[in-house]
Amino acid sequence: MASRKRHRAKTDSDSRSQKSSKEPDQDNLNSGNARNSHLSISSSILFSIVLFLIVYFSIFYEAYNSPSKATLSRLSIYESGLVKSDINFQEVLNENARVPLNCSLRHFSNPVLAYITPWNSKGYEVAKEFTTKFTHISPVWYELRSEGKKLVLNGRHNVDMGWISQLRINGNAVVLPRVVLETFPADLLLKKKQWSKASNIILQECKEMEYDGIVLESWSRWAAYGVLHDRNLRSTALEFIKQLGQSMHSVNSLRNSNHLELIYVIPAPHSQNLAEYDFGPQDLRELSGFVDGFSLMTYDFAGPQNPGPNAPLSWMRSSMQLLLGGDHDGVNRSHMIFLGINLYGNDFVISQDFAGSGSAITGRDYLSLLVKHRPELRWDERSAEHYFIYTHNNAQHVVFYPSLKSISMRLDEARAWGVGLSIWEIGQGLDYFFDLL
Repeated sequence: MASRKRHRAKTDSDSRSQKSSKEPDQDNLNSGNARNSHLSISSSILFSIVLFLIVYFSIFYEAYNSPSKATLSRLSIYESGLVKSDINFQEVLNENARVPLNCSLRHFSNPVLAYITPWNSKGYEVAKEFTTKFTHISPVWYELRSEGKKLVLNGRHNVDMGWISQLRINGNAVVLPRVVLETFPADLLLKKKQWSKASNIILQECKEMEYDGIVLESWSRWAAYGVLHDRNLRSTALEFIKQLGQSMHSVNSLRNSNHLELIYVIPAPHSQNLAEYDFGPQDLRELSGFVDGFSLMTYDFAGPQNPGPNAPLSWMRSSMQLLLGGDHDGVNRSHMIFLGINLYGNDFVISQDFAGSGSAITGRDYLSLLVKHRPELRWDERSAEHYFIYTHNNAQHVVFYPSLKSISMRLDEARAWGVGLSIWEIGQGLDYFFDLL
């Protein structure tokens, strides 16, 4: 009995001792739990911040890159009072993604040629969303090159037949891929056998891919090689375009009874006095019976060496005057002109120490600059363009980018002349621009 009591007493004593020895460990445990709790709360806050930033920038990115997710509006862009010179950056950020409920309604009744580039996927989406706004769609896909003695048409790897099919379901715009003549002029122009080969290659591609024709670009390259400075070579170059036009007009589109179309790209003169390499009114008259239209590049007026507006309205007007105002044969050819409209902008460095640099910007770049710098948007009456100035890394920049007002005034100019539009390029613009068309 006594033995059992001693054992019980020892046991109780040991228990009290063990309990006492464990109490400091419990304090440490509580302290550790508190620290872990603080860490957990901090991690939760950090995670919430990161998640918020991801969601914010995802919304911003999607609003710009996906027209289908843009803000729908019952009012047109004109009815909303947004087409004005007095705008601010916040208004652009708030409104740029709005599109009308009825995207098929056209405000500009003349032909509209829309360019799409394979390196800007947004253009493909815009073309599908606003198909009925365009009469001609030109994906920039092909180059005709010389490989030894052969002519080769490169670019079929860019073709998206599913996208073309969707365009044709959505509307009636004709699809005319752009073809750039990258061949050496001597290899093509001075060998008339090559003319037929070039025509046959282009016609065969149109038939196989069921295109409605092409947009041809060669004038700028010929100017760079001095072809246009020589009267005989210039005449030969024009004859080549005529023959190609005749060949294309002799073939009907597989989709309809119309002949294959040929639209020719021409640069805009930079001064009142035409240079030898400029495309002038005589060239227009000579080719007008063989092509279906002229895509006039009234953009890229400024550059890093001479920063300024992208396409001053007065310059566009004088270009039209030079091409159409001098016709003396009584034929109105204005309907053949697609007046160039840029949907890209330029960011030029204008600080003296860094002058001479700059680059083109898209709508996405423009919105990012507005978010980052919150600039004052200014209206230049002389060029009829909006611009702003900002400073980055001690260098001052000036940015010219299209606005609803600047585009609207150019559409009015096109209406006044009775010409169409050629837009370079639709993937670079803001969604609400297309409500103007």
